[in-house]
Amino acid sequence: MRLKLACADFTYPILPHQQALQVIAMLGLKGVDIGLFEDRSHLQPSSEFKNVRGSARKLRKKLEDNGLVAADLFLQLALDYQSRAINNPSTAIRHRAREAFRQVLDYAAECKGRHVTILPGAFFDGVGAREATALSADEMAWRVERARAYKITLAFEPHIGSLANTPTRAKKLVEAVPGLTLTLDYGHFVPRGFAAAKVHPLIQHASHFHARGTTSKSGSTSLADNTLDWKKIFKTMDQTGYKGWIELEFGGDNITDTVQFRDYFRSLFN
Repeated sequence: MRLKLACADFTYPILPHQQALQVIAMLGLKGVDIGLFEDRSHLQPSSEFKNVRGSARKLRKKLEDNGLVAADLFLQLALDYQSRAINNPSTAIRHRAREAFRQVLDYAAECKGRHVTILPGAFFDGVGAREATALSADEMAWRVERARAYKITLAFEPHIGSLANTPTRAKKLVEAVPGLTLTLDYGHFVPRGFAAAKVHPLIQHASHFHARGTTSKSGSTSLADNTLDWKKIFKTMDQTGYKGWIELEFGGDNITDTVQFRDYFRSLFN
């Protein structure tokens, strides 16, 4: 396994976007996870998608000027998990979510991105869990097919508040859709009582990885407080043929945490 380290632009929300990219480049990281989070990131779908190709070309130039590449584009269409969910019971809302996905594919292709992450959907009152999950799988299958035409890998992030909020549910959903992959973050499982050993089997389905300090009480800690066995995680990645980026996310002190995890991970590969 080759170590490919990235960092998210949304790790440094207090900085203007150009400066966030400059910091990531100065830290010696080559990949950037681009957050496209409505109402909470530097770049937002509602503004970027007004002129998809023009906006993406501007991003591509900023990345190239800093010697960076887009490791992932993470699309989130709302602050909450239901109103724009891919499996929303409203047909009209699902159609708008599909249109946004078409746009993010064009956007990713224009800025030379080859990986897109989305959210898996949510549970809804009055909709059974099986029905909600089946609808999510149908929507994912549609997206995998569209992404394949762009030679883009599609992943979803199993997360708190979603219908893939346990390792078992995440496994069932990803295995239900051929070609679908995971963006995996132990921080969404371990603090909620799931042993890391229950998460390890998901690595075989992962194409992208969010790395941050994690304990039984917090999904975002310093390296000193972290209790995850990263040697075990990297060994499992190697055994399963993982080839994706490892994106360093924030802890309590964003610069310090990024640098310390960067150096620690590099030491494990020396």
